[in-house]
Amino acid sequence: MKKNPIYSIALAIVPTVVAFPQTLRQPLSAVYLNLSAYSTQHSDVFSFVNNQAALAQTKNAHIGFYSEDRFLLQQTTIYTTALALPTDKGDFGIDIRYAGFKNFNEDQIGLAYARNLGKKIDVGAQFNYYSCRIPSYNSASAVSIELGAIAHLTDQLNLGMHVYNPVGGNFYGTDEKLPSIFTVGMGYDASEVFYVSTEIVKEEDFPASINAGVQYRFQKRFFARAGIASATSSNYVGFGVAWNSFRMDISVSWHPQLGLSPGLLFIMDMDKKAK
Repeated sequence: MKKNPIYSIALAIVPTVVAFPQTLRQPLSAVYLNLSAYSTQHSDVFSFVNNQAALAQTKNAHIGFYSEDRFLLQQTTIYTTALALPTDKGDFGIDIRYAGFKNFNEDQIGLAYARNLGKKIDVGAQFNYYSCRIPSYNSASAVSIELGAIAHLTDQLNLGMHVYNPVGGNFYGTDEKLPSIFTVGMGYDASEVFYVSTEIVKEEDFPASINAGVQYRFQKRFFARAGIASATSSNYVGFGVAWNSFRMDISVSWHPQLGLSPGLLFIMDMDKKAK
């Protein structure tokens, strides 16, 4: 895969991201946000960020915000916003991401749509506009699509597939392109309080990675998550609390060489009335 010259300069400016050339696609705590994609009992507004088909399970309108100080550096902070809007004609989602600082930054905005195909299959798609900027030097942008499907094999077991950029969208005015990424995932809702998930992620020209994690919900309003991403030997844990129509999580990821990355997640159910 050809490397965009913008990425090469960015890696020189921000050497800590050398292990993560696709910052927006593979942030260190992405598996924390994406854990619940293959669940019908533990899903949340960020589930469709990993697989758009998960949006079809949305019952209420939700909005979520997530920020992460990667490796405790302001220059590598990432922000993610997700909005899910269910309708009678299918479910819509908006996915907005930003990463970087004033000397190098990248962002992506995506519009997603998903619906049920009967009781056993959900499908979804998303259109993205991605841009990358180095002020006083250059900027580039590209359009890409994502496709996802989830099969509900049983009431507890779900199997999904997802592809990012299957047609190889190019940066405008160049022959460089965003990579294609293929994912196969499975989730098991062991109960209303416990969920386990695993997925295999294959990015173009990179070895496959295995992401695995568990979520435990106790006393109805408290959450705990933990998992690992094999490609970078990175681990994460998180703890959350839900009250009325709100939920807040505090997470932390750690990389064996680059250190800690704390994160903060906030979700609001816009249709649920406070009790």
